[in-house]
Amino acid sequence: MSTISHQTHHFTPGTEDRIDLLLIDDDPSDVLMVEKMLAESGLDVGITVAGDLVAARRTLTRRTQCIIVDLSTPGIDRLEGLRQVLALSGPAAVVVLTGLDDAYLGVQAVAAGAEDYLVKQEVDGPLLARAIRYAIERKRSEETERRLVEARILGRENARLERGLLPVPLIDDPSLRHHTRYRPGRRRALLGGDFYDTVQTKGGAVHLMIGDVCGHGPDEAALGVQLRMAWRTLVLAGHTGEQLLGTLDTVLGHERRSEEIFTTLCMITIAPSRRTARMHLAGHPAPLLFRGTPGQEGEVAALPEYAHGPALGLVPGAEWPTTEIDLGESWGLMLYTDGLIEGKVGAGSDRLGTDGLVDLARKAHDTGATGRGLIDRLVTDVERLNGDALTDDLAVLLLSRQHGVVPVRH
Repeated sequence: MSTISHQTHHFTPGTEDRIDLLLIDDDPSDVLMVEKMLAESGLDVGITVAGDLVAARRTLTRRTQCIIVDLSTPGIDRLEGLRQVLALSGPAAVVVLTGLDDAYLGVQAVAAGAEDYLVKQEVDGPLLARAIRYAIERKRSEETERRLVEARILGRENARLERGLLPVPLIDDPSLRHHTRYRPGRRRALLGGDFYDTVQTKGGAVHLMIGDVCGHGPDEAALGVQLRMAWRTLVLAGHTGEQLLGTLDTVLGHERRSEEIFTTLCMITIAPSRRTARMHLAGHPAPLLFRGTPGQEGEVAALPEYAHGPALGLVPGAEWPTTEIDLGESWGLMLYTDGLIEGKVGAGSDRLGTDGLVDLARKAHDTGATGRGLIDRLVTDVERLNGDALTDDLAVLLLSRQHGVVPVRH
């Protein structure tokens, strides 16, 4: 039977919106019976008729809400044919028609995945209309439950990744304050490819790091977790500086899914005296250094980046020189990923850049902003200048020292 299209428009006060229905049946008398019953039921329905599965595949659309299939139609091998219908149904509900002698087949069809079944000799208009409504709502409920289950699974997986990407800092020094902010750029995502960590080792030195895996997605997030954990393990084992970066470069080479993946990284080691530090940059933006008391005259500047090496994963046997930093008495070090400085400034195409971030940080520091409040103020100002939320992953780590509190010696 060739494919035909027939639409019934019957409007009754209180009835539902129009339902798009696909009927798979090659018997003209059965088709006429279904059309007549639906017309008498008062259901507003548009019917497309397909005589076989080939025609059904051709005529099925995204608007189709329900598929009625007669399992006695030639070319449909009963349950195997139903499985083919279910495979192509997508979000559409499936209702099975059987003969009086095949009622058991309807039960098997529901067990195989159909929403409902009807015996042709026992069905009437109201029963058919109710079955269609029920099947559509059941399918919607199943889809909703499936999405909820997927969301729960995704949430648990993201929670595991979050524990790796957003670690608890290992610091035992009352003179230090540690604040962070993390936000992925992908819509509805919980995690991105940025990562950071802070560890205090035996002897009192404090090591902090922030990194950015190129790209966006779960693979990049997982790689960020691996690099962070490798960094923490190496630091606790006594490795520092260029040797540590070289080992991380090797880890990245083994763990990345393609040779195009690279990672930028900034690493700082603060001396036990808390007055000096050493910095290594691997293709990463230079941190900001805050000196003086917030709200009073002080200094805000980007650390020098003339001594830097390439991002990890780019150059075999690369070198990463050391930059010595004089911190002073009261200070704050703010490490961040490039998501904070790549937003636009106004309607033009100019990017904020490090200089623009320094200007914003100086104004915030002069008004007395500190800690998490300082980070939030900067993110808000950057988004205001950008005219919209930032699209790239963003991570910020702020470590500051209060003057007058004696650091703990180990």
